[in-house]
Amino acid sequence: MKIIKLKRVYDEPEMDDGKRFLVERLWPRGIKRESIKIDGWLKEIAPSTELRRWFNHEPQKWEEFKRKYTAEIEEKKTYLYPILEAINDGNVTLLYSARDREHNGAVVLAEYIQKNSST
Repeated sequence: MKIIKLKRVYDEPEMDDGKRFLVERLWPRGIKRESIKIDGWLKEIAPSTELRRWFNHEPQKWEEFKRKYTAEIEEKKTYLYPILEAINDGNVTLLYSARDREHNGAVVLAEYIQKNSST
């Protein structure tokens, strides 16, 4: 079964990660580009700067963030292509930098892909 995994960019890679994509608009603090294993940096599919700043990782804004970010994804579906192609070959891991593992853009993106693709 093909899986979309979610991991903080600071977590160690694992054998079953499959293709690894950073889905953040900004490069993570304290990480050297050559120090992490990624197959692509998909900053275009990440939440817009305006939305990211508005959300500010405040859990009480989570439902509204999900709604707004899902609308943004709908407008930028073409940027999902690398993820959708990779998931046809196996597991995919979406990497994010937020401390909150439950309230971040990668969670919304994974849910969107699972609901809207035939994986």
